[in-house]
Amino acid sequence: MSVDAPTHDHHGHDHGHGAAGHSHSHAGHAHHAPPNDWRYGAGVILNLGFVIGEVVFGLISHSTALLADAGHNLSDVLGLVLAGVAAWLAKQSAAEHKTYGYGKTTILAALANAIVLVFACGAIAMEAVGRFMHPEPVASTTVMWVAAVGFLVNLATALMFMRGREKDINVRGAFLHMAADAGVSLGVVVVGAVMLFTGWAWADPVASLLILAVILAGTWGLLRESFDMAIDAAPSHVKVAEVREYLCGLPGVSAVHDMHVWNLSTTETALTVHLVRDHPADTAFLAAIQAEVKARFAISHATVQVETGALADCPKC
Repeated sequence: MSVDAPTHDHHGHDHGHGAAGHSHSHAGHAHHAPPNDWRYGAGVILNLGFVIGEVVFGLISHSTALLADAGHNLSDVLGLVLAGVAAWLAKQSAAEHKTYGYGKTTILAALANAIVLVFACGAIAMEAVGRFMHPEPVASTTVMWVAAVGFLVNLATALMFMRGREKDINVRGAFLHMAADAGVSLGVVVVGAVMLFTGWAWADPVASLLILAVILAGTWGLLRESFDMAIDAAPSHVKVAEVREYLCGLPGVSAVHDMHVWNLSTTETALTVHLVRDHPADTAFLAAIQAEVKARFAISHATVQVETGALADCPKC
């Protein structure tokens, strides 16, 4: 496939393509951002309102469990906001000096979200440990009522996302997360009842530490994944060795080099690769590669350069 010497520049490589086979697929990018429906906006407003109320009553009642649960619910709000922002950014066109568009901002937002949650968990954990050394009376009845409202808010939000969860991974994720939060809020109700009937003030910091453990378990995965995306590591769902094995097995291909797999955004994966082949590539050969890597490895943005001999600007050719 002949092209007019375009230049591909990524990760420090600047390769003149000349008459070598080159294919750059923009079609079929899978933007798996949430649909533009009322449920996401309603979920943000409903849960943000409850988070504010939970923080206020947590401070009034001296309950670290309520504050920890507020932090948990705030993570849900941030997640819904990020999903909405990702949907908006996915519609923005690339600019002359931003040739990849704004997809990377979704990765930076996810990384910032994880870092903020880790620091918030640390602050709440310090407060909980302080409560063990200097116990304070907790308004158990207030804790129970506020947590009960939280249970209803999370349950209502989960029910909003019941429809369509079988077909849309974003809807299913929202449903499962909100249903789990409803369970956490119900647990805080139980803790409030324990304190009310037994007077065990230590149950409140214990509950807050358990909630923080749940938050950190989820946040660690988000932090690790978003950091890997930020440094252009290969996505966890792509087995790089399997991609290389598939490319090496193509007809006439004798070598594969300069292969890079990375995230363009939180929903898009890209591939660039050089193939050494005994004869030039045609359109059908390149189109077949693009279709196969998309179907098998969920790589929607593939750039393939086919070489029949060493190129002056490519030391590895």
